[in-house]
Amino acid sequence: MAETRSNAPLSTTQLIMIPALITLAITILRLIGEMQGWSRVLFNPSPGGGGGLIGIVWLVPIFGAYFAIKLSNAGERPAGAGRVALFALLGLGVIVAGFVAAFLVSQPGRPAAQIALVIAAVIAVAIQRKAWPALFRTLLAYGFAARIPVTIIMFFAIRGNWGTHYDGPPPNFPTDISWFPKFILIGVIPQLVFWIAFTVIVGALFGAAAVAIAHRGRQATPAEA
Repeated sequence: MAETRSNAPLSTTQLIMIPALITLAITILRLIGEMQGWSRVLFNPSPGGGGGLIGIVWLVPIFGAYFAIKLSNAGERPAGAGRVALFALLGLGVIVAGFVAAFLVSQPGRPAAQIALVIAAVIAVAIQRKAWPALFRTLLAYGFAARIPVTIIMFFAIRGNWGTHYDGPPPNFPTDISWFPKFILIGVIPQLVFWIAFTVIVGALFGAAAVAIAHRGRQATPAEA
């Protein structure tokens, strides 16, 4: 048993369109703020962003809950919110195991460590589908819609050494590496693998909480997938 389906299921594209545009606007705003040297509290250009308040990471819990409520109200409910949360926590466990494996097999940043982390992230994302397929599809689509523009920005930022968090390397990153491998290592892999995993897993966790609260006291009637 997986989820109830309505006769007119929500279009994933329509569901993520406004959130994706909001996310893109914040991404552009952050880039401008960093390049113009605005407040570091809001637009921190240090590698990793340093907790700058203007950023798209904060949107994941919000849109995770939003997508879950919209899907649930359209009749595409999970078999149980607790099951969705359990799978999300399992995904987090896989990610942690991947980090442990990465440190065991190699030094951070080395190819073997990167491969271990990528495998863990892909597995962690894949197992989310079984708990709530509709939310999984939506979060996955939103994740790519949010992170592909960031990856494009990082391509130009790294090539041009813009001095933003988009091109700032992490600590102990090799200084003799050319710009394109740097882009792959700190741009493509983190944005299109690790941040996608974060979006799907954290979004599912907050989505499960939102549905549990919104439908407290109401009996869901899941049907066979």
